[in-house]
Parts: sequence; structure tokens; C-alpha cells
Amino acid sequence: MMDNIDRRIINGLQDGFPVSERPFKDAAAELGVSESELIERLEKLCKDGTLNRFGPMYDAENLGGAVTLAAISVPEERFDEITKIVNAYPEVSQNYAREDHFNMWFVIATETPGRIAKVIAEIEHETGLEVIDMPKIEEFFVSLRFQV
Repeated sequence: MMDNIDRRIINGLQDGFPVSERPFKDAAAELGVSESELIERLEKLCKDGTLNRFGPMYDAENLGGAVTLAAISVPEERFDEITKIVNAYPEVSQNYAREDHFNMWFVIATETPGRIAKVIAEIEHETGLEVIDMPKIEEFFVSLRFQV
């Protein structure tokens, strides 16, 4: 259960994170909490599943890597099991459910272009399900913010 401090942290950090010698200390000061409390709360929010990750978003392609959108048709009774398998990959982010035949969609970002196919193959092997690879053709920037 989130309290008002958790909400303030999530809402406050969606617009960016300081780039400094002590970024957690600087962010904590802006949020009105201590550095250690901010770190502890972020760890708790990730551990309990409120946040699926907390970290930087890199432009993988500009760094020599690759990004793709992937989808799987997951039997409803296996959805939680498959979610854990997919989310265990550090290359996977933004995994979400959709009301469609392909009901699980996620982003794969890798350090090298060849790693995309390997991650997809590994997920297919572990789950026994086909992963649909939808590589980016053109990029658009859309700012999205969720107030909690």
C-alpha cells in the first residue's frame, strides 16, 4: 500500500532525476525526505511490484544497441508465470497486459543488435510460446506522465 510519501516520490521522479555527485541526496532534498529513506522506499516499491524498475532510460540505438517491441499470446492461467519469466531479463522493460489475442507486450533493449534475437529465442525456449518481434521503423517522442 502506497502512502503519501511514496506518491510524492513517484510523481516527483517522473520528470527526471538529478545528475550530480549525490543524485539520491539531491532528489531526496527536493522531495522532503532523507537520502536513505528515498533509497529504502524505492527499493520497497520495486520489491513489492509497485514499480517494475527504477533506473535510467538509455537510447540503446545511439549507444550501438537495439530496441524492439515484442508481444506474446499468453494463456490467461499462465499470465503470472510468463510475466515472471519475461521480467527476469534485464533487457526487458515496460511489460504490460493488453486485451487482445497478443495480451502481453514488452520492450527489449540490448547492448548489441544481435542480442535481441537471442533474448527472444531464450524467452520462447523458457515459455514454450512464440514471441512476435516488432522492430521500430520510425521513432516519435511522446511525453507520458502518470499522476499517482
